[in-house]
Amino acid sequence: MRSSKWSAHGNSYLLVEGERLTPERARELTAEHRTDGVLEVVAVDGAEAEIAIWNPDGSRAELSGNGTRIAARWLAERAGAPEVRIRVGARLTEARVSGELVEQELGPVEVGQPERLEGVEFVPVSVGNPHAVVEGDPAEIERLGPLLESHPRFPNRTNVQVARIDGQGRVTARIWERGVGETTSSGTSAVAVAAALSGDGETEVSFPGGVLRVRIESGHAYLTGPAERLE
Repeated sequence: MRSSKWSAHGNSYLLVEGERLTPERARELTAEHRTDGVLEVVAVDGAEAEIAIWNPDGSRAELSGNGTRIAARWLAERAGAPEVRIRVGARLTEARVSGELVEQELGPVEVGQPERLEGVEFVPVSVGNPHAVVEGDPAEIERLGPLLESHPRFPNRTNVQVARIDGQGRVTARIWERGVGETTSSGTSAVAVAAALSGDGETEVSFPGGVLRVRIESGHAYLTGPAERLE
């Protein structure tokens, strides 16, 4: 097994090559290396790679914007190509890498109608994985995150964001990631927040881990942010 540790806005992952992981092994690696998850390289063909994304609890994630950004940076270095493609399950993302900065197309984003659960209004959003976006004080994430994550409305659980609009194209948010708890940054969360609160156009989403830039055009999401190798 070959491994390397990476960070995207404080969201850390262990990238693993040459080993097929089990839920138990993914939990072990996450705990041993103190990361937010594991990126398993399933296959590589030139400038295209397939990965599996593991959460700390051993569950599989459908998608991770920060995870695929890390994988894109890793693959660009390996292949010697600035443009790469990363597949997660049936979803293929295209990315352009320039130094530590990665711009990636995350594909279609679907925004549902506002709903109310337990007295809390939220907007359901799908970015290849489920999100519940609440407009309000980000400090409320500690209460609303666990409340919504495991609500029966979401049989496979959901990611939760509580976000405040700061001005035109600027949003501040905190994240409760399913299977993880509160985390400092999330690429798909940035897309979900931008889609729910800003719609088409460009939005800067500020998380405790830093700022991510989101652009939404005709229902398709583009995400820009850094990815760096730690060890």
